[in-house]
Amino acid sequence: MTTDVIAVYPGTFDPMTLGHEDVVRRATQLFPKVIVAVAAGHHKKALFSLAERIEMARAVAEPFSGCVTVESFSGLLRDFVVERGGKAMVRGLRAVTDFDYEFQLAGMNRSLMPEVETVFLTPSDKYQFISSTFVREIAMLGGEVDKFVSPHVQERLAAKVRSLGRE
Repeated sequence: MTTDVIAVYPGTFDPMTLGHEDVVRRATQLFPKVIVAVAAGHHKKALFSLAERIEMARAVAEPFSGCVTVESFSGLLRDFVVERGGKAMVRGLRAVTDFDYEFQLAGMNRSLMPEVETVFLTPSDKYQFISSTFVREIAMLGGEVDKFVSPHVQERLAAKVRSLGRE
């Protein structure tokens, strides 16, 4: 195994959850450099702007600053990974329901980037049910999300909910 493998962990991260953070931590145990790639999300309606999602991801990644960087991308993920010299793509799997989609995506990515391996990581049991969609919905309905996101992300969610007049 080489010591210079760059892994890319792509996602919309709207917002970044403790499950995402756990996958980042696990990836740093396997790869010397991990790029958290925040998607512009042209195909999804995001609650947070790209700049806000990048800022939150950077705050969450700060404890891993020696080996984790956060960057944005738009367009084909393949182009981003190849331009950065990525050799592995990290994908988080929460449940069996994620597997079918992720397996198909991995096959497409292998076709587009045969030199890049997809690595599936599962978060800790306590985070396997968390999704950004659930977190957004709970926050928008006035529920507590402190068990699902870091304190920084919780503050940003609360501010966003207030700004939308949904407190």
